Amino acid sequence: MRVLVTNDDGFDSPGLHALARVAIAAGHDVVIAAPDEEASGSSASITAHDAYAVTAAGGRGRIRVREEAIVGIAAPAHRVYAAPALIALLAAHGSFGPAPDIVLSGINRGANVGHAILHSGTVGAALTGGLNDGRGLAVSLAVANAEEHPHWGTASAIVARVLPVIAAQPIGIVLNLNVPNIDPAGAAALELVEAPLARFGIVHTTVTEPDDGHIDLAIADPSARFDTGTDAALLAAGAATITSIRPVVEAEHRVLSPDAPP
Repeated sequence: MRVLVTNDDGFDSPGLHALARVAIAAGHDVVIAAPDEEASGSSASITAHDAYAVTAAGGRGRIRVREEAIVGIAAPAHRVYAAPALIALLAAHGSFGPAPDIVLSGINRGANVGHAILHSGTVGAALTGGLNDGRGLAVSLAVANAEEHPHWGTASAIVARVLPVIAAQPIGIVLNLNVPNIDPAGAAALELVEAPLARFGIVHTTVTEPDDGHIDLAIADPSARFDTGTDAALLAAGAATITSIRPVVEAEHRVLSPDAPP
């Protein structure tokens, strides 16, 4: 299959390179296109920088792209000055060759679990792939902090197990995969389980009242409140988790009565 590998940690991220190697080893036709710098928290943003913006309906924009080889990876690679979801959208329209059958996004440094995945650029790129006649797989490694060593090999081993799964899915399916940051020696025995999203993510942000022209934010660890059986709880217990998530669709809830005037 044709596979786009992207991320929100930037073109130089080891996680991006590890993900590309897995896809190549699986025999897929791989192209890499990733943001020139970190774009964490960008969700499904279609913003770009260092670009001529589209200023009116029917106008035209230009986004800077630079082809750049990655040592040890035999696949075309593009440094793109744009958010990951925009990169996935550009790929769907043929900007980097044939449109991808699968958008692989990651490997993100840090877990993406719970309803907080709404804000993830990693997940946003995968969802964009699913919305544009492809499939999406967002991959994250549960690295707790900047001091913890990321075991990219562990995440790569789990991705190798999941790639045939996403390849076999119908167009439009998007999966969110989280892998515990354990030594690669234990990857073969790592349990992979399907799990619903937790109410919160790894962190929960509390906003206080504005004061002196600023809004104070407090970051709390909600791990003690993880509901049993959710992706966050199972990941914290040492399992790799996978969740099928939906791109944007209309809700079933009706806000107007059936006989209400249009």
